[in-house]
Amino acid sequence: MTQNRTPLRAHGVSIGEYPAGALNAITDVAGVRVGHCTLIEGDKTRTGATAIIPHDGNIFARKTPAGLAVLNGFGKFAGATQIQELGQIETPILLTNTLATGRAIDALIAYTLAQPGNEKTVSINAVVGETNDSRLNDIRAPRPTVAEMTCALDGARTGPVAQGAVGAGTGTVAFGFKGGIGTASRSVGDHTLGVLVQSNFGGTLRIDGRTLNTPANADVDGSIVIIAATDAPVSPRNLERLAMRCFGGLARTGAALSNGSGDYALAFTTSQNATEMSHDAMSPLFNAAIEATEEAIINSLLMAVDMHGYDASTDRPNHIAALTLPPNQPPPAGSGQNMGVMRRVFCLRRSADHRELRPL
Repeated sequence: MTQNRTPLRAHGVSIGEYPAGALNAITDVAGVRVGHCTLIEGDKTRTGATAIIPHDGNIFARKTPAGLAVLNGFGKFAGATQIQELGQIETPILLTNTLATGRAIDALIAYTLAQPGNEKTVSINAVVGETNDSRLNDIRAPRPTVAEMTCALDGARTGPVAQGAVGAGTGTVAFGFKGGIGTASRSVGDHTLGVLVQSNFGGTLRIDGRTLNTPANADVDGSIVIIAATDAPVSPRNLERLAMRCFGGLARTGAALSNGSGDYALAFTTSQNATEMSHDAMSPLFNAAIEATEEAIINSLLMAVDMHGYDASTDRPNHIAALTLPPNQPPPAGSGQNMGVMRRVFCLRRSADHRELRPL
């Protein structure tokens, strides 16, 4: 089966007012690297890990300013309290499945202890985000292993970022469709902001202000981890505020924000500039974070593929199929969205016979 796996901008939809970076990815922020370990094996394994490394140096020795925001804390975000206390991270970030969180911590500890200069290190705050991929993956099995997590760390690179059913997004589901890893970026004056998401949540899907049919069996619970990076000289306090704005982009996609959803956003800066941006200068970055988060979530869906789970009789979330409509479609009544000159609406494909579900 041929699947049209292209990001949102390939369909003529540009969310917001700020231009995307050259790659439209978190790696548009200079120095940021991303790596994936993707595990699709037999009938049961649909999982993986994604590594985000803020800079090329020893992160424990040159700690990275950071801020964490929690919208609904039904999750297991490792390292959270020290980030909130000190406003910095001292390891790369690993994303994985819920029951692999401990192994991800072990992988980050081993990775950090092995870095030259850390020979006397005796305490490490490993940073791990997770979502529960048990709808498609046999999460009780001990995968990814520490070695597989380490492969994601060692394989992290600058440049284009693989999206969709890869890494920590291999077994995730969003809005009843196949979710995954998504990314997007924005240029804001002299600075860049990039976002990477692990989408695994429910709600009523909206794309650029248009509400679309959601599969009847879509679960409203679930989680999302949002990682935002910037090269702007932002204080830890303002990075926390920046992380909180990412949830504006989450809401714009129609997320349910339910009791059972773990919604976490971590923002960090690669800047070593001692002169920090003023509070008044933050608003453009706030808006860019909202835009990039919204687009990254939609990209996580558009770049995914159909996936059979280990219990295929009950769950088979399919990839979204996109249909280009003529330009100048009017915005839906009461949407509050500026739809611009060129707008597109999407058809969604859900069942085994690939029925098209039209926008509401």
